[in-house]
Amino acid sequence: MTDEEAEALRRTAAETGRSQSELIREGIRRVTARRPRRFRSLGAGEGTGEPVGRRAEELLAAMLRHRR
Repeated sequence: MTDEEAEALRRTAAETGRSQSELIREGIRRVTARRPRRFRSLGAGEGTGEPVGRRAEELLAAMLRHRR
């Protein structure tokens, strides 16, 4: 930790009434917090742009025909 970072931590602890350890733990939690998962396949396919739900029966029937 640099001298500037240590001073900022000390000052923030004094201003907020929280311990330096508490602020460090909060920082660790924020950095390691689980971020929303990004799906690599999102937007990778091609389509008509029409919502799939409107064509669900048609698509299901086509999938079943293709499996036979």
